[in-house]
Amino acid sequence: MRFKTLVLGTLFIFGLLLTSGISYGYERAIEAEMADMIEEPMIVADDPNASGGQFVWAEGEPLTGGGDAGSVTFNIHIPEPGTYALWGKVLAWDGNSDSFWVNWMPMDSDENSQETGNTEFRWGVAGGSEWHWDRINHWLDGGTFDREWEIEAAGDTTLRIGVREDATMLDVIYITDNLSEDEAEVSPRDPLPEDSITPVEPQAKLATTWAALKAGR
Repeated sequence: MRFKTLVLGTLFIFGLLLTSGISYGYERAIEAEMADMIEEPMIVADDPNASGGQFVWAEGEPLTGGGDAGSVTFNIHIPEPGTYALWGKVLAWDGNSDSFWVNWMPMDSDENSQETGNTEFRWGVAGGSEWHWDRINHWLDGGTFDREWEIEAAGDTTLRIGVREDATMLDVIYITDNLSEDEAEVSPRDPLPEDSITPVEPQAKLATTWAALKAGR
């Protein structure tokens, strides 16, 4: 009887854990400026409102358009096979500064999407003049759809985010196996100490700050 009571009590506690919203899935956040490679004209810039006080972009003013040169590359170890989503903490002024190219290998082709223009890898960034979270998507000619990546085995991956339009800003990349489209349910976050990776020296650093840009230099 005592053993039965213990078992029932354990099952009850386990049930509470399952229904309490506690997640045991994978998540990791990475500062954009901590990329393993930063290719110009993508550079590191300062903004006190960004996580860690910095972000990456191809420098530009609103309505610049253009782009398709420069990127950041992250070498990311994924410890478990599964299906993953990516979120970005971004800032996009307008319709001419709101997109990147995203290839996550080996799941994606290693093609240079800046050259091929393959919309499979085009990320239409949600606009907004303040830092906000946006799930990385396919911006296809027929609509915009959230992306998922099936990782078949644990191991090293390479995430490359390339400039499509100047002035699109990236602060943090968040990796998760929570595939919900609801930001509140996923709760993407800024990096914690346990997320840290070995930094690299950025190739260039913007001399002006985001505050100066907003003031209209």
